[in-house]
Amino acid sequence: MSVTVVGAGLAGSEAAYFLAEHGVDVDLIDMKPAFTPAHSDVNFCELVCSNSLKSDDVYGNACGLLKEEMRRLGSVTMEAAERTRVPAGGALAVDRGAFSAYVTQKLRSHPRIRVRSELVRELPQRGIVATGPLTAGPLFESLEKRFGCLHFYDASAPIVSAESVDQAHAFAEDRYGGGEGDYLNCPMTKEEYDAFWEALTGAERAELHSFEKGEIFEGCMPVEVMAARGRDTLRFGPFKPVGLTWQGIRPYAVLQLRKENAAATSYGLVGCQTNLKFPEQKRVFCMIPALRNAEFERYGVMHRNTYLEAPKCLNADFSAKDDPDLFFAGQITGVEGYVESAASGLLCGYHVWRRTLGKQTIVPPETTVSGALSRYIASPNAHFEPMNANYGVLAGGFAEVRDKKERKKLLALRALSEIERFKSEVFGYQ
Repeated sequence: MSVTVVGAGLAGSEAAYFLAEHGVDVDLIDMKPAFTPAHSDVNFCELVCSNSLKSDDVYGNACGLLKEEMRRLGSVTMEAAERTRVPAGGALAVDRGAFSAYVTQKLRSHPRIRVRSELVRELPQRGIVATGPLTAGPLFESLEKRFGCLHFYDASAPIVSAESVDQAHAFAEDRYGGGEGDYLNCPMTKEEYDAFWEALTGAERAELHSFEKGEIFEGCMPVEVMAARGRDTLRFGPFKPVGLTWQGIRPYAVLQLRKENAAATSYGLVGCQTNLKFPEQKRVFCMIPALRNAEFERYGVMHRNTYLEAPKCLNADFSAKDDPDLFFAGQITGVEGYVESAASGLLCGYHVWRRTLGKQTIVPPETTVSGALSRYIASPNAHFEPMNANYGVLAGGFAEVRDKKERKKLLALRALSEIERFKSEVFGYQ
């Protein structure tokens, strides 16, 4: 029996590779070399920025814990991340090009995976749909007709060349002296920040298409929208100066730059996702002293994300309520973030593999991040919206433990123990 996987982003790549590694023939269909507005590389598994995989702190961050769960479940994206990682303090940052190339080679060279370049127009009879948050055209229409869809906007930040940063107005330091100086900081005085804020809040934004109606997801708030909430909103958010010292004092505000590749030739503007027009981005961000001569390698873009109203149409194993042989994975299910999307794809691989053996699917325990997110997307929710990995979705929070750091550690230890038990249970039913 062969399984069709539509989409070769992180979710589709995880699902396809797991199935192939466990003896299932896979037809992997992706639209590339055609692109969506957020794509620029012919390889699969493309990331928007080097730090898309976020924190690698297993015992203090829910996304870090989710990544460790994935490693133990045999994740190909986590394998690729380890092979292509670049220094970024406590974050799992990667060389984006090398990361995509690594996964692509794994998929294209696998004897059980047949890759097809095709724009899919209808839902498959059996398989996994992992077409991502930019699903459009006939397939989107098919989804909307059958399930109904929701939308929200997502934005990415600009990237500048390292050599164009004015080092006389920048300094390398991680907050509170942690890490190894993986971030480059661009300090501003009150006068410089006020001028920047005025320009940012008054800048012209790119016009959105009439069909792109929806809510802006809080976790991807464009910097100009955030700034419009108040003059000091950025200084208490992505531009906060706490934990940083320049020329013996704490700056009034700081924009942090993060390495985008292993060679450190490119830097992304942290927290500066934006929908400003390209000339406006250059005008506004070049008002920051360290970026006065910045050369932009990529401008920020904003695009529509599409996701299903999952509680009404999906089960906790990511299968459709009206068709147990049709699965969905990635951000289209209502999980938010690259890591969360990859995790859903990996779990879909497990579930579909079980189905090919004639067995029932098994959802990870709700005390694991992967299991909690699986249940979140399927639980009744009148105000459903995309969810990141977080401790709040985990069942039973050791409320009696007052120390937050210790409580997070206990949650992580329990989750990893439960993931091991889940693996034993799944493979014990072969």
